[in-house]
Amino acid sequence: MDWWSRSEDYAEVIPFHGPPGDKAIVMAKLEEEDTDWVAEQLPEWQRALYVVNPSKSTSSNEHALKTPFNKGHESMAYLTYLIDNYDDLPSTIAFLHSHRSGFLLAWHVDAPLHDNVAAMRSLQLDFVQRNGYVNLRCNWNPGCKGSHRTNKHVTGQVWHEVFDGTSTPPLNSTPSSAAAAMASGAASPSAFIAHDQKFLQMPQRVAAACCAQFAVSRDQVLKRPREDYVKFRQWVIDTDKSDASSGRVMEFLWHVIFGKESV
Repeated sequence: MDWWSRSEDYAEVIPFHGPPGDKAIVMAKLEEEDTDWVAEQLPEWQRALYVVNPSKSTSSNEHALKTPFNKGHESMAYLTYLIDNYDDLPSTIAFLHSHRSGFLLAWHVDAPLHDNVAAMRSLQLDFVQRNGYVNLRCNWNPGCKGSHRTNKHVTGQVWHEVFDGTSTPPLNSTPSSAAAAMASGAASPSAFIAHDQKFLQMPQRVAAACCAQFAVSRDQVLKRPREDYVKFRQWVIDTDKSDASSGRVMEFLWHVIFGKESV
């Protein structure tokens, strides 16, 4: 068997979830990547597959999903989905990479043969609903073991830039941060009234198991106003950090964004 790039279906029988429809897979992909496996193997899931490098034809197709900017790795697609579908989210949303299986690309998938199909069929939806946010990788290495918890990607400056002006501003922010967002039209007053404002202190340690594949509940997403996700995406676009570096920052902050402790 080719462990590096497996094409055969995993032989173990894994039941499909039901009922269909009230759950979605969100994915960033290159236009040339084959992601037919999602529809073929996980037909009971809604699909939102965003092309990050659209051709002229795809760009002109108003029905094709594409990101507004190719930066931040998968985060641009993830945030675009939340922004565009905020008022019509399914109960469970799984954010996945475009590669299905094989050690070479999907080494970070814990399921047998590193197969995302097996991982999704094994996902306990009730566990996602109870916890709000679930990292799809259980192995702490890399990203969460002790030596990784002093995070060189999430610096104090980055923490402030990402969360300033959101419903969870940095602890040392002035009260005017949210007001400035409202005054500029970036956020409505009701967005902050309807959501409990929580000031976030920059933690000494920030860590998360690799590699930005996770599931969240609709209720957890809605604990933040839509404007927060707009702000996060704008940070990815505006930051001087590279595609890879800005994506890595978001990889280490998804769990914080969705209400979990920093480690």
